[in-house]
Amino acid sequence: MKVLILMGSPRLKGNTAELVKPFISELEACGASVRYVTVADRDIHACRGCYACQNVQGEYGCVQHDDMYSIVEDILWADCIVLAAPIYSWYCPSNLKSVLDRHYGLNKFYGSATGSLWAGKSVGVIATHGYEGAYATEPFETGVIRLCAHSNLKYVGMISERDEDDLKSFQTPMAINKAREFARVIMERVKDGDEPN
Repeated sequence: MKVLILMGSPRLKGNTAELVKPFISELEACGASVRYVTVADRDIHACRGCYACQNVQGEYGCVQHDDMYSIVEDILWADCIVLAAPIYSWYCPSNLKSVLDRHYGLNKFYGSATGSLWAGKSVGVIATHGYEGAYATEPFETGVIRLCAHSNLKYVGMISERDEDDLKSFQTPMAINKAREFARVIMERVKDGDEPN
């Protein structure tokens, strides 16, 4: 299985990256091929809402030739895309939000082009946050679930961990085991086509 982790934190060695470490380690131990892409150091412009991509058949087709094209290549490579992000104002940081907004060219729903470039892929979430779990993460998770439904993607679930003591919060045996277990769950759900509980 091929797993793409889109690291959405502007802090490349921060809390979210710490929680992702055991997740990657377990994926690789289970035989997955992993690509880890940091979004913060990429040049990704905001979507212009021009719909030009909707008239380009069989390819991404965005008129903005920035680093989103390399991320699209990674998305097309992957069986499962994991969005890893801290929660800022009840959603992911703006750099990852730009990636999500630029998904349009992967779905050909609004112009002369038809079809989808990524239908059937799986999507999961790893979130870190300051507020209590559901209160902090529910808006972002809801947005991702709706994106999956709209794009015919399979949502395979989320784990989240609260920041109560900076990096130490993400180095506890409980946090590490949660990340490792999520890797195993994703492997099973993607393989079997299961939906999350």
